[in-house]
Amino acid sequence: MALRRDPYVLVVGGSDSSGGAGLVRDIETISSLDVRTCVAVTALTVQTHNAVSEVHPLQAQLVADQMRAALQANQVAAVKIGMLATAEIVAAVAAVLRENPQALAVLDPLLAATSGQALLEVGAVAVMKQDLMPLCCIVTPNLIELALLAGSALAVDEDGALRQGQRLLTAGPQALLIKGGHASGPRSTDILVRPNQLPMRFDAPRLARKMRGTGCALASAIAACLATGGSTEMAVRRAKLFVLEKLRQTPG
Repeated sequence: MALRRDPYVLVVGGSDSSGGAGLVRDIETISSLDVRTCVAVTALTVQTHNAVSEVHPLQAQLVADQMRAALQANQVAAVKIGMLATAEIVAAVAAVLRENPQALAVLDPLLAATSGQALLEVGAVAVMKQDLMPLCCIVTPNLIELALLAGSALAVDEDGALRQGQRLLTAGPQALLIKGGHASGPRSTDILVRPNQLPMRFDAPRLARKMRGTGCALASAIAACLATGGSTEMAVRRAKLFVLEKLRQTPG
């Protein structure tokens, strides 16, 4: 039985020794939205704000045990999933989610760091699509991750990204948020894609700012909003505004 009745977000992901992304950014974001967090660490990394030099995945069973302990101790309403590192960890996380269908899963499919260092082994992509995505209420890929997950070249326009998104929906997630941060132009548009529904666009000005961990923050904010009972549309809208405000506060 859970010891605390406040809604929690269970954050499943890797460390970032620089503090710019990963678990640090996740916890910071969720806490700033007045939601409690608990954690399951998947990997330890050695990195600065410019590069990842080492990645050390934990044993998959240890990741699963952390998740089960967090779920036993707290009233977990949502699970935010970030870096998973290996196919074994992906499968272990999926197994725990199947045991706890009441927790809404938000997957930020981290495949590589901004510097290019791989954060998920190549063979784990198929496991993620087959075992994990069907258990997620929303998956939040950027355009590069979307192309890799869809198994095609980088989309050159919105129509191409939507085609890739529709293809990826066949893997089973309830919704897909295609992030527009890697696109060009004066506006940054994220597109919410769901089965049998028209795409929904969330638009914001593209700011001349750089901040690491924006993808972590967006997915974490979505998870925090879902944990407090918000709809997917409302959660995405609030999360988008949250990240925009964070960027506005970042020096140019």
